[in-house]
Amino acid sequence: MSMNGNDRSQADRFREEFLRWKRGSVTRRHFLGVTGLGLAAVTLGGTSLAPGRVFGGDLGRRVTLATWPNYHDPASFEAFTAATGVAVEVKAYGSNEDMYAAVRSGALRCDLCVPTNYAIPNYVARELLDELDLSRIRNFDALAVDSRFAAAGTVAGRTYALPKNWGTTGIAVNTGGIGSPVAGWKDFFDVAQTEASGRTIIHDYQLTAVGSALVALGCSFNSVDPQELARAEELLVRVKPHLYAIDSDYQAAMRSEDAWLSMCWTNDAAQLHRDLPEIEYVIGSDGGELWCDFYAIPTSAPHKAAAYALLDFLLDPAVAVREHIANGAPTTDSRVLALLPEEVTSNRIVYPEAAALTSLEFGAAVTMFDTGRNEVMARFRAA
Repeated sequence: MSMNGNDRSQADRFREEFLRWKRGSVTRRHFLGVTGLGLAAVTLGGTSLAPGRVFGGDLGRRVTLATWPNYHDPASFEAFTAATGVAVEVKAYGSNEDMYAAVRSGALRCDLCVPTNYAIPNYVARELLDELDLSRIRNFDALAVDSRFAAAGTVAGRTYALPKNWGTTGIAVNTGGIGSPVAGWKDFFDVAQTEASGRTIIHDYQLTAVGSALVALGCSFNSVDPQELARAEELLVRVKPHLYAIDSDYQAAMRSEDAWLSMCWTNDAAQLHRDLPEIEYVIGSDGGELWCDFYAIPTSAPHKAAAYALLDFLLDPAVAVREHIANGAPTTDSRVLALLPEEVTSNRIVYPEAAALTSLEFGAAVTMFDTGRNEVMARFRAA
């Protein structure tokens, strides 16, 4: 991708201000303001929005986003509200299963949701997502998006979801508390029962909890083989008395040092290491998960015009780059990558070497509703 002179100037200015903010010489408010996220400066698709109206339709006064913990910069939503008059309500979920169940049952009437790649075919099969009208999403550029990650959003030639961020599922290790080497998932479960006993967190999320136990045993992350699942259950039940918690929202415990070891997603790892350098991140040498999260609009969304407006806003590279800085998850969009400072793109937590990804697997759709895996997780929770 090429940038014109104005784009380069903006990118250089952003990098300069970012480094000033990282050094502590300017405040976060200053950084957001001078780099274009000040509320009065926000535009959508390059065109200033009249409050409450876009695409010729009334946006209403509220839009609801179902997403993940610690995954957005609140300033983005404040900016969207200032530009449109539409308040953003955020509902955080700890697993794709919980988000899916809430959407399907009608318990959650959200306008925009953030499912992970393996969940999308299951939503589509049950007609829970709208096919997207790409003409209403002016900030999406298919040519700028890495096809490795975008592919899961298209089912049978129809686009139901657009990529937000990708990442890995690895291990957060407080090296100030743990001296033993942790290089993979076998080490994770061994150390959890010894040096990190009472200070370990496993996700309350079937895909990663069961999947990582399978990898520790030398099996595929996506296995649904009954014998392999029985071994994974035995390992999970054996480690449970040594756990601090079964929880997908683990940052607080890691920050307080109540926990020293946790299953961890890229974005959380970047935030934790940024603030507490002794918390290191390990991508399992024995395998694990590679993931991509997407934006999608449920068929039941009550405010679809507002959903399209928020989606378009969040895909604006000028907004997405600041979301990236806030949440730490790597971008799928080359336009955003071009705006990022080298300090970010050279961060091996966020952008690991390609070799570190070779043993990882994208989650498979079949795992989401596999009876065997779900029963293993239920018995693990109840043990």
